[in-house]
Amino acid sequence: MKPNFLFIQTDQMTAFALNHYGNPLVKTPNIDQLATRGVVFQNAYCNNPICASSRFSMMSGQLSSRVGAYDNAAEFPAQVPTFAHYLVDLGYHTCLSGKMHFVGPDQLHGFQERVTTDIYPSDFGWTPDWLAKGHQLPPSGMSMRSVVEAGISERSLQIDYDEEACHQAEVKLWDYARNHAGEPFFLAVSFTHPHNPFTTQSKYWNLYDQRDINMPMVSGKPVEERDPWSQRYYYLIRNDEHEVNSADVRNARHAYYGMVSYMDHMVGRLQRVLEESGLIENTVVIFTADHGEMLGERGMWYKFNPFEWSLRIPMIVAAPGGLKGVQENKLVSLVDLLPTFIDFASPERKVEPIDSIDGKSIKPMLYGEKCDQPDEVMIEFTAEGTYAPALILRKGDWKYIYCETDPGMMFNLAEDPNETRNLCEISEFEDKAEEMVGDILNRWDPVAMKKDIIASQQRRHFVQRVLMKGTSRTWDFQPHFDASKQYLRTGNSPTAVKGRARFPLVSEKPKDNPR
Repeated sequence: MKPNFLFIQTDQMTAFALNHYGNPLVKTPNIDQLATRGVVFQNAYCNNPICASSRFSMMSGQLSSRVGAYDNAAEFPAQVPTFAHYLVDLGYHTCLSGKMHFVGPDQLHGFQERVTTDIYPSDFGWTPDWLAKGHQLPPSGMSMRSVVEAGISERSLQIDYDEEACHQAEVKLWDYARNHAGEPFFLAVSFTHPHNPFTTQSKYWNLYDQRDINMPMVSGKPVEERDPWSQRYYYLIRNDEHEVNSADVRNARHAYYGMVSYMDHMVGRLQRVLEESGLIENTVVIFTADHGEMLGERGMWYKFNPFEWSLRIPMIVAAPGGLKGVQENKLVSLVDLLPTFIDFASPERKVEPIDSIDGKSIKPMLYGEKCDQPDEVMIEFTAEGTYAPALILRKGDWKYIYCETDPGMMFNLAEDPNETRNLCEISEFEDKAEEMVGDILNRWDPVAMKKDIIASQQRRHFVQRVLMKGTSRTWDFQPHFDASKQYLRTGNSPTAVKGRARFPLVSEKPKDNPR
């Protein structure tokens, strides 16, 4: 019997904010419970630390540059097969509730149904410009206000959105249980928390004593002493416009932890429906994020960065009959999900993806089987905050950050997990650095990539300018609900309709039974 999938994705949740990744302060009982039922991947990465690029890469199983997913306003081509397409072909019903940040006219990409709209624009308005002069600013307008204004908010745009996404997902799970017995499903539930701004409801804020909030392990240097990447990023997010003190940092981290606990509450709601409906027995549950959050480490915030807090994500998978309460240290990333889903969904025959896939199936690791794949992860960053492709390779304990405009950065994460010692600056590691650069240049062509990225940016800037003249319809997704088929309508038996909506169903008694 093919398993169902419940895929839960958070936005901007660093792995280091969770108990099972070394932060016992944060209260996440439901995520912790999921971890006891499955495998916690200790070294899981996004493949591009920005929302849209990461998600398009994940859904296609390919590095983002291979599908033109350079930034938050890059179109995801409709011709690129996603894991949703493959699952539909294998007999699954696919549904999306929440965010996926699709850009372009195709707002489904293999999902047969979407039950909410998206939260972000679907057009080219957030396109960076590597040809612009002076300090770059983020096209989205992001700034340090999210940090200096952190605190309690009883309601917000993000709460409104995530409440709707969770509610619609609960309704859909019950629909699968009542009306689609035996038909396998893939339900993606994608939230926008704990993405900045850092605000949370008082009930989640009050879970934490502010005196206990742990501060960054690596403090920020004065901007003139930072590496070139970090200097650019300082101005990108307009850090120079705000005086950020230790109280601001503590407030922002406090609110972020509250937002993580809010996400944990959502995970609990979804798990409860699985348990009450009986779907849990045959459902693979995946909990992850699209990218991390610097959270003040190195004096930096948000994503867009090549450092671990920005790149490392939670990945917890509970599979029927799989390992329970296990930690897996092998390197994995979001591009591994497509081949994993196909592996689960096609037990009788091997399905070969149409495109060359950059990921590997992690299904064997969920059952304690040997995985012969190389212990490595490839990561890119091609959006605002740089003027050339940043190419990041982690192989075993070694990590190298390559960007043609910057000096190289190399770290041994086993000995230096906080990335405080750039080994490119130490002569005894010269051979290792040369080896890593050679490996990167064998895998990528940064000169051709840069040319393609700038051309894509200029095309999109032109098209967006035309779109804004008011002659075009927006691509934003409009959920469709047919009220004539909801609840009880004329011509239907109230008893029959309400009976079909019960769970579990009540079997019809024989007509000759007087009772």
